Amino acid sequence: MRLDAYTIVFLRRPANPPTMSDEDLAALQERHIDFNLRMKAAGHALFAGPFLEQPDPALRGVTVYRTSLEETRRLAHEDPSVKAGRLELEIFTWLVPEGTFGDRPTYQVED
Repeated sequence: MRLDAYTIVFLRRPANPPTMSDEDLAALQERHIDFNLRMKAAGHALFAGPFLEQPDPALRGVTVYRTSLEETRRLAHEDPSVKAGRLELEIFTWLVPEGTFGDRPTYQVED
């Protein structure tokens, strides 16, 4: 069986994020969303989105990238919310059945 590899980024709220005003948080959220849209438009990311009703409230969202682990690390650290210290990253490779998300995985492996 062939498996497609993608890079997953879990976004997590740190234990002690910097305090920001509501206005600054709203502006930061807009920049964060814009960043995710740019990653998708550039073909780096397949999709991104927040979580609801998650068992761990610190777990905020996920992004699926088509880029290598190293490139994903580089790109994801450019997220304005990460740079501001409001989010931390957990990045790893995810294997799914061939063709699950189309024809452009990061790479393929034989199981």
